[in-house]
Amino acid sequence: MREGHRGGVAKLFALRVVSVLTLLAGTTYVVWRWGWSVNWDNWWIAVPLVVAETYALIDGYLFAATVWRMKQRGDAPPPPPGATVDVLITTYNEPVEMVAATARAALAISWPHQTYILDDGARPEMRAAAEELGVGYITRTADWEGRSRHAKAGNLNNALFHTAGEFLLILDADQIPLPEILDRTLGWFEDPDMALVQTPQWFSNVTDADPLGSQAPLFYGPIQQGKDGWNAAFFCGSNAVIRREALMRLGITEYVAEVERAVRTALRASRRILTRTERRVRREAPAAAAAIGEVRAAAGTALDRLAAGDPVAEVTWAFQQTAREASRSLVANDLADIQRDLAELQVLDGGVDLGIVSDPASGLPLVDETALDALAGRDHSPLAALEAVDRLMRAVDVDRGDEAMPVMPMATVSVTEDMATCMRLHAAGWKSAYHHEVLAHGLAPEDLGTMLKQRLRWAQGTLQVLLKENPLTKKGLQVGQRLMYFATMWSYLSGFAALAFLIAPIIYLTTGTLPVHAYGLTFLAYFTPYFLLNQLLFLIVGYGVKTWRGHQYSLALFPIWIKACTTAAANVWFGRELGFMVTPKVREGGRQRFPARLIWPQLTIMALLVVAVVCGVLQLWLGDAVTVIGVGVNTVWIAYDLVVMSVIIQAALFRAPEPEELVP
Repeated sequence: MREGHRGGVAKLFALRVVSVLTLLAGTTYVVWRWGWSVNWDNWWIAVPLVVAETYALIDGYLFAATVWRMKQRGDAPPPPPGATVDVLITTYNEPVEMVAATARAALAISWPHQTYILDDGARPEMRAAAEELGVGYITRTADWEGRSRHAKAGNLNNALFHTAGEFLLILDADQIPLPEILDRTLGWFEDPDMALVQTPQWFSNVTDADPLGSQAPLFYGPIQQGKDGWNAAFFCGSNAVIRREALMRLGITEYVAEVERAVRTALRASRRILTRTERRVRREAPAAAAAIGEVRAAAGTALDRLAAGDPVAEVTWAFQQTAREASRSLVANDLADIQRDLAELQVLDGGVDLGIVSDPASGLPLVDETALDALAGRDHSPLAALEAVDRLMRAVDVDRGDEAMPVMPMATVSVTEDMATCMRLHAAGWKSAYHHEVLAHGLAPEDLGTMLKQRLRWAQGTLQVLLKENPLTKKGLQVGQRLMYFATMWSYLSGFAALAFLIAPIIYLTTGTLPVHAYGLTFLAYFTPYFLLNQLLFLIVGYGVKTWRGHQYSLALFPIWIKACTTAAANVWFGRELGFMVTPKVREGGRQRFPARLIWPQLTIMALLVVAVVCGVLQLWLGDAVTVIGVGVNTVWIAYDLVVMSVIIQAALFRAPEPEELVP
């Protein structure tokens, strides 16, 4: 998986030249499309199509930026002497023997280390297997009962406080590490700012044909190498070594930031309450209004100090002191008002106007409902506002009572905790590295249903991160890092573009409706160079790497990408449950019939594409509105789409061979 230095330099040069030419051709084509070829009479299909083409061009720019700085690291330096390592094997419900096989391989790692099984299922049989193997066994503590568990992120966070190694090798339950995995990766940590070293995920149960597209050689290769060139290679959940200090410092930083956000929210709400109260009492109680004004000004000062970076504890203490002083002043004023009211009660016409009579037994005044109304109407005390402010400030949950632990080093904002955590590490100034060498063998999904669940979870988690912590606006990231994270997130929006690309030729060939003014030589003159250069770019990027399967799935899984967008948005914006799906490591239900219900949108589109070609040919034969070039271009377009989408049929028909053993 290594290339020579000269070959790498030549490839990078070719990539840059072809990238520039591709983007020039693509920009020219899209500008022409928007300016001269959109058929506005049929805007309902013309606009979605040109928007989809614009999306593809932006995707091309992001891809070119990714491969522009492809980094081929070669061998790591020698490991730092005395480095201590904890090997953490995460599991929830995977077969015990599978986890045990991974643990046995972990014990055989040559670098000195401690091995732990992190069993989120708290299974007695898993504990017994760990004891038999002589490895550590960690499950959730009682603190997690009744609180958010955060799936794999919570499992790892819990383990971080029960282990002590300087570095962590994180493995999924099925990832069998090679003995040299630490010897080959620890050396990158000679850089004190290096937080993470990610290695490829490679699957031993996948055939060369790989109809489910699990091997992902384009991602675990040119894309990760390109991101590495921008210091943006990210954590992929397994087969990675992480510096504990980086994670723990990140957890503390995020905890402080979370508390600061809560304090800032409370201060802003307090200022709004105080502003309203000050306006209400300004005319009738100027002294009270002045006291409230001081507290309101103190809230503004506190917000300014937080923005300037002053410690949260100092800022909140100063604000609360001002509020307490104002409360004392207002209480004194209220006591004086009460004394005056009581004095008035005793002299007002014998109490007749206020409905007051004397108790014959005690001689004390008795106040009826009319008197109570009168007294209530004279109560202008703003103490209630200060009490509300006090409650707001005390409600800031410094201990994070809804969580099992206040400090959460692994990010819990997404079901893909790996990307979110790594982006935060980069924003905090840490570095990462992609070590392009297979050092662990895992198990890929063996059926279509499992693969679809896996891809949906990846997409949902990535989009959750985009909606919650957009890399384009996240403080601390460098420009290149912003683009690299955004490029991955942007790619999952492709489902909508794919829908436009698939529907446009169907509409033209069945109804004659043109989204483009004409499919003439002008169209071909603009489109052909762009298309051919784009294909050449991928050929150079993927030279020696099988990238066609990944290209097929980027289109064929369009229903999954659309579902991921809608469900992630519903989760972030409306709080709808998303859930965490552990990717099954064994086939679900053995051999099954053709799973048409899983891919009915793709099957429907493919059938419509075939029907559309027949309709187009018939219209051409009957002399209707369609043109020879129009039918020809759209037929070629549909043929390409069908070839690309045929992978979903292959995946549905695929039946993995029955393994003689669970793990080789």
